[in-house]
Amino acid sequence: MNNLKIITLHAAVALVLLCSCRGGKATAVIPGGDTVRLRHAERLQIVKYDGYAVASLADPWNEGRTLHTYVLAERRADGKLPPEAEATAEALRHDGRGGAVSVVGVPLRRAVVATSVHCGLLGELGRQDAVAGVCDLRYVNLPWVRRGHAEGRIADCGNGITPTVEKIIALGADAVLVSPFQNSGGYGRLNECGSPIIELADYMETSALGRAEWMKFYGLLFGAEAAADSMFAAVEAAYDSLAAEARRSAVRKEVLVDHLSGAVWYVPGGRSTLGRLIADAGADYAFAADKSSGSLQLTLESVLAKAGGADVWLVRHNGRQAATRAALLAESEGYGQLKAFRQGAVYGCDTEATRYYEEAPFRPDLLLRDLVIIAHPDLKGLGRTRYFTLMK
Repeated sequence: MNNLKIITLHAAVALVLLCSCRGGKATAVIPGGDTVRLRHAERLQIVKYDGYAVASLADPWNEGRTLHTYVLAERRADGKLPPEAEATAEALRHDGRGGAVSVVGVPLRRAVVATSVHCGLLGELGRQDAVAGVCDLRYVNLPWVRRGHAEGRIADCGNGITPTVEKIIALGADAVLVSPFQNSGGYGRLNECGSPIIELADYMETSALGRAEWMKFYGLLFGAEAAADSMFAAVEAAYDSLAAEARRSAVRKEVLVDHLSGAVWYVPGGRSTLGRLIADAGADYAFAADKSSGSLQLTLESVLAKAGGADVWLVRHNGRQAATRAALLAESEGYGQLKAFRQGAVYGCDTEATRYYEEAPFRPDLLLRDLVIIAHPDLKGLGRTRYFTLMK
């Protein structure tokens, strides 16, 4: 690309970036691209150009700001990236709405993945071969990851919050996928590895299908675009069918989620993916009016006051936590005041015995089926639950 073209591109971008944000979604675009139609995701925008795509991630914690923009450049036959990609990135850095801008060569071939959720998705998309390392290996409940580690093909890169930078550098990782957090202060020494950091902000989406739709972004990253499009179409169709089935029910129950972690009860916000999923299951939720897409940090007393009358209590736990009602009561006598506890309507999900965290975020239809079955006993023919079972 010659200097005149680069100058022209910068000028065009400067004009186009005088735009607004709609619903928290970054909407800055460069002329000549084709915007990927996203039906549910509110914090992601993808625009395709010749030889590259631009993915903009809206900042979940700062309305109207951009968290990160990625220029996903297709590697040429000689292994190099198109010069237009870097020119576009440089122009986007003058956006003025904050957020980093990174050029990423795609498809990714050797990535470090910090979450079991995204390992699970890559397995579904058939890109296990691109996972060179994982974080928090002991929490990844996927046989192919454990097998890959045992055979020396997948490295354990340490803690997901503070990965082992030296190991990532030794792997020659072409990207590191991590979850961003509000006021995290950045990624510390991880920036030293020289690999692009992909911020996995899908968990801050405002609907279950919105989060699942981010698989289209990950499909672009890993060269699995067709597989991601096909998978999402199937998930969306199954989800919509189950939501329609729930609307047929004559039963309406209120649902409570999770339990104390120390002195804090982390309750999904009303606009979180789980909060919205409960609504799509045709169930009531005491915190539905809350506007946050993250979690609320509450005391036991405040949960009892707000949701003590819930008909159903869904408890996610792991193999080291309470798996019976008696064990729950030993954890806190206050649980005995919950209507669902007194009436024996407590359903547990052992996240170690199931693949809840590896599947449900990008297969919300599977989790929705569980909720519809539990919340609407009058509906027949939906089969058995996958994750939650009645606690004894």
